Amino acid sequence: MKRYLSLILCLISFHSIAQNNLILVTIDGLRWQEVFRGPQVEIANDKDATKHQTKLMKQLLTQPPQKARETLMPFLWTHLATQGVIIGNRDSNSRMSVANQWNFSYPGYSEIFTGVTNSKLNSNKKVNNPEFSFLEWLQNKRNYKHVAVFGSWDVFPYILNTERSKLHVNSGFASATGYDLSDKAAFLNEIQAQTPSPWATVRLDTFTHNFAVEYLKKHKPRVMAISYGETDDFAHDGRYDHYIEATRRTDRFISDLWQQLQSMPEYKNKTNLLIVTDHGRGSNLNDWQHHASKKSLSGYMKALQQEFPEGIIGSEHIWMAAIGPDIKQLGQMKTSRELKQSQIAATALTLLGEKPMKFNPKAAKAIVEIIK
Repeated sequence: MKRYLSLILCLISFHSIAQNNLILVTIDGLRWQEVFRGPQVEIANDKDATKHQTKLMKQLLTQPPQKARETLMPFLWTHLATQGVIIGNRDSNSRMSVANQWNFSYPGYSEIFTGVTNSKLNSNKKVNNPEFSFLEWLQNKRNYKHVAVFGSWDVFPYILNTERSKLHVNSGFASATGYDLSDKAAFLNEIQAQTPSPWATVRLDTFTHNFAVEYLKKHKPRVMAISYGETDDFAHDGRYDHYIEATRRTDRFISDLWQQLQSMPEYKNKTNLLIVTDHGRGSNLNDWQHHASKKSLSGYMKALQQEFPEGIIGSEHIWMAAIGPDIKQLGQMKTSRELKQSQIAATALTLLGEKPMKFNPKAAKAIVEIIK
């Protein structure tokens, strides 16, 4: 009798997970140092890196690290970290890193979405990814409609190989198209065309965020990915002041997203949120704006070779966070081993009640420690 009861409970548990939704959020190149320590004082006080001491920066610099990180990312620390789990604080024996050899964006995002690494994906060039993402796999299953990706970087259609996958990917400076637009989405199209970006390949995150939320409200997909990009590009510009402000805005975007999800019956208490970054950065004033492995210096990142012959130390270190009905309430979780970025795909599928082995038996295993 006990055996049958146990089996029934197991099936009920599996059924519960299988009915939930998943939102995957990526934050491009946001260092674990700011997430867990708040601003780095030597960079914040450097006049070249921090040209303007904003009100936020001045406030952060008066606070101890634990208070500063909460002020910088209040949703992450007062809501998500208390009701979910956060990993990657290397000061507290919580370790996570990329599995790919390069420590930059295209191979990082490919690793996140596919669960595998491919040594041939060794640049950020616009080439179609030969690997299959878990999103493409889900889209071809009966229970998943309107799977979508919204990103600020214009390389996502290639990372997710939209020519083959036919995924709905809105990124770069693309307008919202292909469905009956809300008045707000139509207005976003108009003002995006009128708004200059500081960068040639990355739009401002406010467009990515609002396009994503409007699509969410219209189509109510079970699975969606959103990628915010400003943190990485302001860092590459060497503007720590802008990078910190972008971090604060991104936290606000995620808070807004979570509130929107909880306001809709299709998502309230039925949605798991995963947050991860695609790579880390350097640790010091002279290298914080860069990221590259030593191996990448002989190829795509060769411009950094003379100044940083060992690559950018620590740029492989990343962090992640999660919250939702199927996520354990662990807070800051210590790790018994180095977790890997490649485990995100299987973790996402497991949270959806799917079997990662059916997606790709070569994909890295799920981070089961965080799943109820």
